[in-house]
Amino acid sequence: MGTPDFSVPALASLIEANHDICVVYTQPPRPGGRGKKLQKTPIHKFAEDQGVLVTTPNSLKTPEAQKMLLSLNLDALVVAAYGLILPPAVLKIPKLGCLNIHASLLPRWRGAAPIQRAIMEGDNESGVCIMLMEPGLDTGPILSYEKITLSDHTTGASLHDDLALIGANLINPTLIDFANGKIAAIPQSDRDAIYAKKLSKEDGHLDWSKPANDLERLIRALNPWPGAWCMLNGERIKIHKASVLNIDSTVTDAGTILSDNLTVACGKGILKITELQKTGKKVMTNLEYLRGNPIEIGSRFG
Repeated sequence: MGTPDFSVPALASLIEANHDICVVYTQPPRPGGRGKKLQKTPIHKFAEDQGVLVTTPNSLKTPEAQKMLLSLNLDALVVAAYGLILPPAVLKIPKLGCLNIHASLLPRWRGAAPIQRAIMEGDNESGVCIMLMEPGLDTGPILSYEKITLSDHTTGASLHDDLALIGANLINPTLIDFANGKIAAIPQSDRDAIYAKKLSKEDGHLDWSKPANDLERLIRALNPWPGAWCMLNGERIKIHKASVLNIDSTVTDAGTILSDNLTVACGKGILKITELQKTGKKVMTNLEYLRGNPIEIGSRFG
């Protein structure tokens, strides 16, 4: 069960290991692109290319959906960013249970956006946990995990790709060892749990009163989606890349543009914008942008 690009490497790994993949569950096609035509999910396209049966129920709560799952006589159910809730009745269907590939070091960052939240909060490490699913949100016991170190250059996109591959490499040995009774599930500590709430486009709105370090992490975390942005002269500007300057600003108005290479006063410190994009235009360096869009020093980002 999976939906976005994150799910694809895991399915590829399971197929390569010659497991009997009964069916792939994914979310239904939804309108997308310029023509708003129905678009199949990434896992849907990949599974069909591999000749695997795909089903796209709107819910798993109906008797019909649960009857179909029962008819498959499943040993295990592997979940990777599916996006639909699995009711308690579904969790009980597979003989071994439901194994979830979660992109964080649980119990830190349970929930919908663990990749981005780890970067936003300045975590030094992230990773993947394979957990047995329970009715609670990412509360189940851990079967295996692998860590990865985060750097000052880690973005939401790069961490997503790294963790997708880690999950793909981890799922097969975990599944086999668990089936053979070689793994004991380790309960999580609810006391240490932190939740990674779902992201929206508004999360990317840059608040210049915050420290430059916080804003730089936010820009990296939300690249490519939902993206960090601000307003300038009534126009929305997306910020793709920035760096923190280790100097203090004497300007008290946060958001003030301090120089002709797009350095900006923040609540604490200075942020230098190095890549940005106007709506409907390509991504540009700060110098490319300023050649066609002169900005007066002393003006302010909204």
